[in-house]
This record gives sequence, C-alpha cells and structure tokens, in this order.
Amino acid sequence: MQNPPSVPDHWDVEADVVVVGFGAAGMATAVTAHELGAKVVLLEKAPEGEEGGNTRVAGQGYLNTSSVESAIAYLTALCGPYTVPDAMMQVWAEEMCKNNDWLAGLGGDPQEHQHPPVGIEFPDLPGADCVHKFHDGPTYGYSYTWKLFERLVKERPIQILYETPGRALIQHDITKEILGVRAERGGKTIAVKARKGVVLTCGGFENNQDMIRNYLPGVPYCYTSGSPYNEGDGITMAMAVGADLWHMNNYAGPSLALKVPEVRTSFSMQALHYSKEIPGGMIVVGPDGRRFADEKFKTRHGKVPVNGVWLPLSTPCPMYLIVDQALFASGPLYDKHPSHGWTQIIERYEWSPDNKVELAKGWIKTADSIAALAQVIGLDPTRLQDSVTRWNDHCSAGRDADFGRNLMMTPIGAGPYYAVELSPSMLNTQGGPRRNERGQIVRPDGSPIPRLYSSGELGSIYSYLYQGTGNLGECLAFGRVSGRNAAAEAPWG
Repeated sequence: MQNPPSVPDHWDVEADVVVVGFGAAGMATAVTAHELGAKVVLLEKAPEGEEGGNTRVAGQGYLNTSSVESAIAYLTALCGPYTVPDAMMQVWAEEMCKNNDWLAGLGGDPQEHQHPPVGIEFPDLPGADCVHKFHDGPTYGYSYTWKLFERLVKERPIQILYETPGRALIQHDITKEILGVRAERGGKTIAVKARKGVVLTCGGFENNQDMIRNYLPGVPYCYTSGSPYNEGDGITMAMAVGADLWHMNNYAGPSLALKVPEVRTSFSMQALHYSKEIPGGMIVVGPDGRRFADEKFKTRHGKVPVNGVWLPLSTPCPMYLIVDQALFASGPLYDKHPSHGWTQIIERYEWSPDNKVELAKGWIKTADSIAALAQVIGLDPTRLQDSVTRWNDHCSAGRDADFGRNLMMTPIGAGPYYAVELSPSMLNTQGGPRRNERGQIVRPDGSPIPRLYSSGELGSIYSYLYQGTGNLGECLAFGRVSGRNAAAEAPWG
C-alpha cells in the first residue's frame, strides 16, 4: 500500500521525538524524552551561539512551588476571569513542585533567589506563599541558568540542528497524525521524521508585527527585548494542522524602550528604571505632548491596576523621553548592565559613555529650547512647554499631583534638551496553540491532534496575570509532561 501524498518518499533526518526550538522548554522536553529511551532531534532556528530563545536572556530565575494546593489557588487567582481548565491547573501545580528536585537530580546547583525588584508578584492573592525562585550559578543574569540547560542537552547524544527552522508540520491525510516536520536548512527544505511525536517549543510571536497588531491589546507595534528569532512560527505551523489558539491577547509587557532599525532588539533606558536615581530632570509624553503615567513605570510585568482590574500599561504611541542637559551629561542613557535582554547579553552594543555617538546617529534628537525640540520631534510646542512647566511645578511642591511619581522628582533644568522616541517593548508573549494537561495541542473542539505536543511560552498557561520566573518554571514543568507523553507514543513507522 502506497503512502498518501502527505508522506514524503524520503526522510532526510529521522528520530523518535522531534523537538522544535532549543530553549528551556526544548531542553526539558528533549532531556525527558531521551531519559525514557527515545532518540531525539532538536531543530533550532538560530545559529549556534544565538540559540536559547528568551530563556538565554531572561533574568535566569525559574519558579518552583512548595505546595500543590497553594499553587492551584495562586494560579487560579492569577488567571482571574480568563479561566484555565482544572486538569491543567492540577498538572501545572504538581509539576511546578518538582522543578528544583528534577534539576538537582540532573546535576544542577539550584540556589533560592529573590531577584529584584519583586519576589512574589501578587502577594495579596491566595496561595502566593507557594512561590520560590531558583537559579543556577551566581547572581541572576549572564545566562547562568541557560548554561546549565545547554549543558544538560549537550552532554547527552541529542542531535541539535542549528539554523534549521521548522516551517510546516507533516500530517497524514487520513489519520491526521503528525508524522514529522518540514524544515529549512541551507536554503533547502528537508523532511524530518518523528516516529513518535513532534513537540513545538519554539516560543511566541514577540518579533512578528502582524501578529502583534492582530492579537495584542492597545499596542500598534511592540518590539522584543528577547530573542529576535521568536516570530510565531509554532503558531502558524499548528494552525495549519487544525490547532485552536488561546491566550493570544496576553503578554509579559509592555515596558518602554528605544528601538532603532540598526539593532534587532530594544534598548532599555536608564532613566525609566525605578530603582535608579540619576541627576537631572525627565518626563515622558505621548503624541499630544502630555504626560500619561508615572515615568518610573512601576508595573507588574507590564500590568497596572485600573478600576479594580489589571490592564496593560497604556502606551500612546509615539512616546518621547524628554531630558535636560544635566541628565544627558550624567552618563549613558542606555542601561547596558547585562542582567537580562538580548541587546545587553547577545548584541552587546557599546553605547557611548557621553551619548554623543547615538546623538550623531539620530537616535537622540536635540534642540536649544523645549519649543524647538517639540518641532524637531513633531509635537505641539505649547503643549510640550506646558507639560514641562507643570512637571517643574510638581517638583517645587514636592508632589506629582497627576500621576503620583515619587522618584526622581527633579525639575527639568537648563538646556540643551534631548528627546528619545520610546516604543512598547516586551520579553515574551503568552499565546499560542492551546494544549491540554497531557501537553497535547488540541483542536477547537478540544480533541488532540495526534502526535503533536507543545511546551513553553508557545501557548502558555498564563492567561491574565504573570508571576515572575513563571515562564521558565512552566517550560520545565510542561517540557517534562510533553516529553514523557511523546516518548510513550507507539512508533508509526
């Protein structure tokens, strides 16, 4: 009997389990499946040295929970009105409690770690005391936890194909089983056979502007501070074989940052960090030339309380950071400390110490007066001057009557004056193909697509509020779930 047209006559690569994406979720899936005797191949879009997805450039903490019951209560509260099935809650809670012991059993050196600025993101919610953050190695940042994850894969005979993005799933015409992946390698399409199953762990859509406009609320555009390789590939691949989507409107953001065409990811600005005190005055204004928030942007991963609910921070684009000469001359406007973020850790752009190189590039605009600066950046001069005057009056009174800012209450002083255009920025999205408690990707009617699994931020369980380090914790938890279940499938051929 001949194979249907959907099945390739020739397979270029064969394995039991094919994992698409090499970050924390890909690691947990691949290692789990390998430990259960499966032959595993990892397909990674990035070139060697830039793999790791957002895991590599996140704060390096991962979530471990201390009680199943408390974890269920906390996640239920985090989801709020965007409910997640009880069976998913149960598995998430059970597996989250195992993260630390699992990594320790593989030779990791987990250290409890409350990384600033917050530990428990929402301490008032029920079950919040279950939260414990761990990392491997010294203080958070510098990719130390990622280095552990990378080592756990590379010390095993798991084949890694770099610069080999998955482009389409190979689905049987009749049974609808997923048989493998069509990937791109060296400018050619290759067929990768998965005798047992395919697990998509290839991240979200934070570097896909079309998806951002279609799915994320309140942002006409948004730029990633994480991996530029996360372009929603897993979403399009899963949709093409009938997958349902969920949580597409949720993301860990926004923050505000500079984005320029010459650099793939965004720049974090020193003056916006609420833990920093910098000489000189600054405000942030929207396209109407007026302030719209406390410039220290004390959000909980981009969410702020509004009328009794949590909403993404308002980002009236375009937005401008306005600074005086004292702040400009105080040091680099860019925060280049490599604690997290693709630009800091991977790109390693060397921002000039006096900001003058970036001024010459046009990334920073300048003028001798506030009115002239407004004209340079296309704002109403009178309104911008009014905003500066009002801010300076607040500083004299010692109280920001508009937005309650209480840090860096410094008036905008003498010129010249400078402006940096700010854009919404984020590390990761949460949405993607919906999965069940077994890690299977499901159709709109809830039935699983045979032999197709996922883990990580691609279809994350987080539907409303987000607990810091929770994505990496979920990567480990559902990576193990999907790895176990994919490895347990009977081979189709």
